[in-house]
Amino acid sequence: MYVVNLFSCIQTAYKKHTISQVLLITLWTTLSMASSSNDPSTVVGMDVQNVTSKINPRNGRLTTRDVRFMPNTAAVISKMLKKFKKKRKRNPQDNVSEVERRLRANDRDYNEQFDYARNFIRTSKYNLFTFLPKNLFEQFQRLANFYFLILMILQLIPQISSLTSLTTILPLVAVLSLTAAKDAFDDLQRHRSDNQVNNRKSQVVRGGQVVEEKWQNVRVGDVIRMENDNFVAADLLLLSTSEPHGLCYIETAELDGETNLKAKQALPETAAMGDDLIQISNFDGDIQCEAPNNCLSSFQGRLIWKEKTYSLDNEKMLLRGCVLRNTKWCFGVVIFAGRDTKLMMNSGKTFFKRTSLDRFLNVLIIGIVLFLLSMCMISAVLCGTWEWTTGKNFQAFLPWDSFVEQHSTTTATVVFIAFLVFFSYAILLNTVVPISLYVSVEIIRVCHSWWINWDENLYYSPMDTAAKSRTTTLNEELGQIQYIFSDKTGTLTQNIMTFNKCSINGVLYGDMPEQVEQDKVRGKGGAPRPISFSDNKWADDKFVFYDHKLLKHTKQRLAAVDQYWRCLSLCHTVMSEMKTNRLEYQAQSPDEAALTIAARCFGYAHLDKFASDGLRTLCLAYKEISFDYYEQWQKRCHEASLSLENRQDKMDAVYDEIETGMTLLGATAIEDKLQDGVPETIANLIAANIKIWVLTGDKQETAINIGYSCRLLTVNLKEVFIVDGSKIDDVRFQLECIEQQICLGNGNGNGNGDPIVVLANDSNSSCNVVGHTSVDRLDGYALVVNGHSLVHALQPTLELQFLKVATACKAVICCRVTPLQKALVVSLVKRNQKAVTLAVGDGANDVSMIKTAHIGVGISGQEGMQAVLASDFSIAQFRYLERLLLVHGRWSYYRMCKFLQYFFYKNFAFTLAHFWFAFFCGYSAQTIYDPLFIACYNLFFTALPVIGVGVFDQDVSDKNSLRYPELYIPGQQNLYFNMRIFTYSVLRGFFSSGVLFFIPYAALSENVDFGGKSSAQSMQALSFTIFTALIVTVTAQIALDTAYWTLINHIFVWGSLAFYFFVALVYYELLPFDVLHHNGYGTAMEMFVYPNFWLSILLIVVLLMLPHISVRFFWVDVFPSLSDRIRVKQNLRRLQGRLSEVPLQSLTTASSLRRRRASTRSSYAFSHHPGFGEMITKGLNMRQWKNELKLSTVIETLRRSSTSINRDPSTTCSNDQQPNL
Repeated sequence: MYVVNLFSCIQTAYKKHTISQVLLITLWTTLSMASSSNDPSTVVGMDVQNVTSKINPRNGRLTTRDVRFMPNTAAVISKMLKKFKKKRKRNPQDNVSEVERRLRANDRDYNEQFDYARNFIRTSKYNLFTFLPKNLFEQFQRLANFYFLILMILQLIPQISSLTSLTTILPLVAVLSLTAAKDAFDDLQRHRSDNQVNNRKSQVVRGGQVVEEKWQNVRVGDVIRMENDNFVAADLLLLSTSEPHGLCYIETAELDGETNLKAKQALPETAAMGDDLIQISNFDGDIQCEAPNNCLSSFQGRLIWKEKTYSLDNEKMLLRGCVLRNTKWCFGVVIFAGRDTKLMMNSGKTFFKRTSLDRFLNVLIIGIVLFLLSMCMISAVLCGTWEWTTGKNFQAFLPWDSFVEQHSTTTATVVFIAFLVFFSYAILLNTVVPISLYVSVEIIRVCHSWWINWDENLYYSPMDTAAKSRTTTLNEELGQIQYIFSDKTGTLTQNIMTFNKCSINGVLYGDMPEQVEQDKVRGKGGAPRPISFSDNKWADDKFVFYDHKLLKHTKQRLAAVDQYWRCLSLCHTVMSEMKTNRLEYQAQSPDEAALTIAARCFGYAHLDKFASDGLRTLCLAYKEISFDYYEQWQKRCHEASLSLENRQDKMDAVYDEIETGMTLLGATAIEDKLQDGVPETIANLIAANIKIWVLTGDKQETAINIGYSCRLLTVNLKEVFIVDGSKIDDVRFQLECIEQQICLGNGNGNGNGDPIVVLANDSNSSCNVVGHTSVDRLDGYALVVNGHSLVHALQPTLELQFLKVATACKAVICCRVTPLQKALVVSLVKRNQKAVTLAVGDGANDVSMIKTAHIGVGISGQEGMQAVLASDFSIAQFRYLERLLLVHGRWSYYRMCKFLQYFFYKNFAFTLAHFWFAFFCGYSAQTIYDPLFIACYNLFFTALPVIGVGVFDQDVSDKNSLRYPELYIPGQQNLYFNMRIFTYSVLRGFFSSGVLFFIPYAALSENVDFGGKSSAQSMQALSFTIFTALIVTVTAQIALDTAYWTLINHIFVWGSLAFYFFVALVYYELLPFDVLHHNGYGTAMEMFVYPNFWLSILLIVVLLMLPHISVRFFWVDVFPSLSDRIRVKQNLRRLQGRLSEVPLQSLTTASSLRRRRASTRSSYAFSHHPGFGEMITKGLNMRQWKNELKLSTVIETLRRSSTSINRDPSTTCSNDQQPNL
């Protein structure tokens, strides 16, 4: 009977529960039957559902609540479960199953049943016992480390290894130890940080008293008391505060980087409790809210208390990581704790970005491994052939004599020996894939990051902000950027808003004549004086407005003007704050701050005019409603706010209901000036063949105006196309029209510089065009796309056509775009173009775009630090992007490519000497080098010189890198390291290995005995000569090709060479023979006095360096690149000691001599430039624009048209005042 019942329980439980829950049910049922053995009928009649219902469906725990049978058994099981239960780790993803969170304030027993996360956090990865196995497991997941682990295991098999395992163990242990030490240090810092946070003190309300508790012991549902300047321990629902109306102020710098204070407000019903501990202890409200998530800006929930339901939103939440400011005290109930807090949910791993050079390197490594296997196969075949004819006489001397029959030439014996030799050569030739490569690359990247962090030219003193490399894996990618996606507000502009103009009841205020405005900017005497607000004690001293008519009408209390200012003063979220008898505003938006300051100081067609002037516009309107209507609307609004599903949609519908039929009061015009150096920076980046796309939320007219102001749009563009279709068919037609016009290459400019529009939003006309001044040299197109049109352009059916049109344009501006659209545009280019993308922004709305691009750059500006925290690199101003790319990016790419060239060269030259030696050792996989030198070659003898090149070398100075942006183009085209250059390095290494082996062999073969010495010592002499020649040759090659010498370079190069000779002397001469048991004792000194030793080394160096020097001389003299010519110019200046520039045209090369003979004299008597004669003879209209940008752009265009790639440095941008890094 017991067995039948037990089986029935298990069968029923298995259908509805997991395996672990089935085991618990089985245990419960068994003990129940045992305790009821005196009355079997109670067991037979027991309902299985009574057992299974004791399991909490969320966490799988057995509960003892409402158990009506066997209380003793239930108590025993509960104690056993508490004693033996294991903590189950939960990832943030586990919360997907938690659709809704329920909790009760001040009731731990109720909340315990849900097994919510405690407030303990752990960001560390290891502990004392798991560090070694876990870290090694992680490291061996890297393909290179696992590859060398397999080689080390193979080397432990004496039958296939001619090398001691030390040659692999030593480098592998060094690499693993270095990485482990770094990981241990990083994790130790995380442990310390975790302990510091978990042991912070908090005040928990219990039983009418405040009890001090550690953060890690706080539970969901606890009520916490906080004081001013305290950190928020967990995500809290604000209950009451010391401030009126339940207000409190928090600083969210640690959460999102923003330093502006934010106001939070408790429900009036809970705020009435004040600091009465009795009332707060008796507070037992039930809270239902959304599951834990990482959205910082939203929260939905409801509070059920005293039979009433209240809506909860983000304005009533205090998030972990915030700091309480300007508030004496506040109380809050814990909603999310520990890993469930929004701060921790946002601290997950970011997407791992890899450079294009990394991806190419992986392809090369696979190719090298295949090459290694082919060399092993060739050696194995040759070994089998040799064994078939000759090797049988020597089998007794080989380690596999116990496996094969001696003096046997059977097919099985030969195949078996060749099989063993295949693995032997895999071990011997493994250094073509050196383990030190990855360590060296990481060291170089870290140093490149330091150069960015330490560059004083990237330091912005007004904000005390330096550039920062937030990752060490993407530095060289900065030298290959082809597309830049930029935000406008705060990125190109200062994001410092000033109230510039306004329109009230159809009257325009603040609009001054053009000449007066220019006089105001220039500070001439006739400029108008700003309005004085001396009679207003609350006025802002920095606020400036010139139209006295507005102040006059404001003082007259005109109805329209009065309503206008009242609307500005009331409709905002700005918080006022008194500081030293001054009224200051804390605004979440710079626009709101500018508008409220204007309202404080002053106590329809105009929109387009404001936008055309590049000003940010905003409309103001009002509506009169009855009190009864408001009460009904407020009821509907409250009902919508209580919804936990689609709350935002329901709220928007209610808002739309009241926001209809409003009366327009006027419009505002806010000025956001460009940052310093933005036009020059964009011009230089465009000259570097980088396409710039501006993605902004501004109006189309504002975006176009800013495009001209920052020189993204210039007068030498053929056309500026506008896509503004509201339907997908309109957008398709416009894109087809633009594509045809680009293909035909003829524009629609009207020749007088006025913009013309040829298309309305219907599909029966052609594309929108903004015309330009006609000049002979019109170059390229620009595209402007509206946000509503972009929605259709990004559809799968149109995205490729849109991409084709956009990439054919030099500049693209997308206006009225959302944050999601920004990311989609970047993703579209990233997916379909083989180009490296960079996104730069300063606000939270740019985070998705920054994370999507290959490289994200955050600007620390007025909108907080969210963009910086999500970025790979951070700068303070947009103009620093020029130096970040053209100097640091280009140098990093150049250095890394040069490092890889020589790294592969030196390793192929070193490794393939074993292959040549195979022809003289019966293909027995014997090494030509001493095992100690094999282990030290990549770690000590050649590592530092190559790393020095990768860290310090530069072909041209930073000044010339900025002066000649065309130097950036080779990086975009992968010209410094590609398959051709890699093949050249491999062939050089292959040729060098042959020279390194055969010349010493020939030089030493006539006197191999060295006066009767043994063959072993003769072998050591040959080995020592080859290895010494290798070290000298590789060091000489690196020294020859180092373009920029520093003291550290000298120490690395010559110090490594001296260190090799020191080790050789100690190893061969000073250490007793019994210590290392090698056969080369005394070889070094004997070879040093042997003439053929030095002659062979000299001959090798000459033979290997002469072809390389000849090739370099030929290319530099006959087909010089721009960097070659600039480098020669730099050397001339250094040698001649001149302070003036040396023109590139004065450099004498074979190609320049040929060009000089064919050239004619210039017709310009006093200048190297044609001046403005072309403009005058063409009859161009040279009237001055408001911002004087058209004229300067035309001048710059004509100057560029008169100069070639070898232009005089005096005509380029003046960035030469920046010192070398």
